Amino acid sequence: MTASNARIAAAPISWGVCEVPGWGHQMSPNRVLSEMAQLGFSATEFGPEGFLPMEPATKAAILKEHNMIAVGGFVPVILHQKDHDPLVGVKKELEGYAAAGAKTLVLAANSGISGYDEKLPVLTEDQWELLFTNLNRIQAEAAKIGVESVLHPHVGTMVETAAHVMRVVKGSTIPFCLDTGHMMIGGTNVVEFSKEWANRIAHSHLKDVNKKVAQRVISGEITYYEGVTKGLYTPLGNGDADIRSIVRNLIMGGYNGWFVLEQDNVVTSEPGNGAGPFADAKASVEFLRKVLAELASEGF
Repeated sequence: MTASNARIAAAPISWGVCEVPGWGHQMSPNRVLSEMAQLGFSATEFGPEGFLPMEPATKAAILKEHNMIAVGGFVPVILHQKDHDPLVGVKKELEGYAAAGAKTLVLAANSGISGYDEKLPVLTEDQWELLFTNLNRIQAEAAKIGVESVLHPHVGTMVETAAHVMRVVKGSTIPFCLDTGHMMIGGTNVVEFSKEWANRIAHSHLKDVNKKVAQRVISGEITYYEGVTKGLYTPLGNGDADIRSIVRNLIMGGYNGWFVLEQDNVVTSEPGNGAGPFADAKASVEFLRKVLAELASEGF
């Protein structure tokens, strides 16, 4: 991939649509997809269970109505518990992928606790081995229909910190979803990771981070959810994450995945036209297009 043919996609979480119960006002698929289309997006992640219909053909039809193709989606799965087989839910999820032509399964190592605010247990060696085994099983199952599985380090999951990330690098072959926000909050130097491990990155979630709010989340002063409501994430170019360098590193490293603009958001009520999530998403996509144009002019 070069900067001139980079693939950009949207995500419903930028419009406040989230799998966590009580996560603010949930906007309708029609409005969210319509606003994505207005901004020039032609691809999106699915969003959480319940945002689009589970029936595969209906899900695909709704996306087609808005001239959208499906990239894939964020799927939290429990990977470390002996009494839970994650393949059952994954197989159901993959039915929608087959119908809509989606190609990227974005996994998160779900803790089994609702939300992302609780202090989590430390995995035993056996639990880490089970986690890796389940990742391999899911990779193999998804590959049967041409879907690539990636692991998304995420605040409040079993793969969150820089140490967790490196454990997965060394203990598994699964590619990563590089999330510039969650990985930064977890302590990973995302600029360095995007350069050193570009060959392990197959998908990306680009979000910018307000470092002052992030420090309050990291210290435990406020929860992750509270951080999001207080502006933890900003439109691209307005925060402290070096998005320009990360995108450059990925392009130079031969990255072929999607650049998904994913600014985790909480919406308290239905916003006016052109306001709220739409305005933030507009600022983000314009920033990314500018960065890609600059890289293309430099020959990347």
